[in-house]
Amino acid sequence: MAKKGILVDMNYCTGCHACEVACKQENQFPVGICGIKIHELIMEEGLNTDRVHFDYYPHFTTHCNLCASRISSGEDTEPACCKHCGTFSLHYGDIEDLVKMMETMPRAVLHSPL
Repeated sequence: MAKKGILVDMNYCTGCHACEVACKQENQFPVGICGIKIHELIMEEGLNTDRVHFDYYPHFTTHCNLCASRISSGEDTEPACCKHCGTFSLHYGDIEDLVKMMETMPRAVLHSPL
């Protein structure tokens, strides 16, 4: 069986936190625990400090198991965070396929739990 992962296309993440909500609800995590956390990065654009650029980075924690029970039961074909991502920034699949997808994504991050 091929190793699975999630590819994040950071060009399209808007920081809506839908992935966080879906993860918490799917796994019934208590307050303070989550499998994915959105980090907001605010950077000044060049020397012009009147303009800023926002980036949103979905960070997967050690609690993320790619919704293993959800997928193994046949309930769904992708983790809850990917299913509920409104911008389709999160892609679930075989690591080899995701690496190929990265070639066309200038700002992508690959997550694969141990």
